[in-house]
Amino acid sequence: MRAIIFAATVMVCSTTVAFGYPPGVGILSKATSCMSCHVNNGPWTDETKTIIDILDQETKKSLRQSDGSFLLEVGRGQKKTVLTVIGRTKDDTAPAPYRNAWLYIDPTRIETNSLSKFAAGWLVNLPLSCRLVSDKLEGFEGATISVLPMTIQPLDDARDAELQLQVMLTRGESVKGDAKAGMLGNYFERKVKLKVNE
Repeated sequence: MRAIIFAATVMVCSTTVAFGYPPGVGILSKATSCMSCHVNNGPWTDETKTIIDILDQETKKSLRQSDGSFLLEVGRGQKKTVLTVIGRTKDDTAPAPYRNAWLYIDPTRIETNSLSKFAAGWLVNLPLSCRLVSDKLEGFEGATISVLPMTIQPLDDARDAELQLQVMLTRGESVKGDAKAGMLGNYFERKVKLKVNE
């Protein structure tokens, strides 16, 4: 009897529609950005109060360049860990985001069937996340942020590449099957350059 119930459960589960949980854009679908499903309707439009930064984990220095992009340089075969920092400054008067989502994606790989949309030839352990706003980090005292480490490694076939860092600050909950309803969110993009040092 238990075997029959289990088999029936598997059959029902296998026929249900799969819904991607943010930031699954580009992973479960070939959507080009979060805006394919969500709306840009939140109160966090002031970019001067928006924190989007990538830090070297060892030095805690920002990898931001003068043009606003980020440069991640790694020796071939070596590993580098960076911190992705997303949130709002301490002087922001808008209600704080509840959850921050981000995704590092190579736009040239969106149309591929690969589960990894990171740059080809690069190993990465955490190219995406959807994290509650509650982290603390030196240099960001009083800010409402999410912080997570990401380790990358260029393999033998890795080449210099350019990624998009797609970010959403959110509050509320999406309605299942209708991601445009029930949640406030603001979308941002940043350019991230990967460079292999020989």
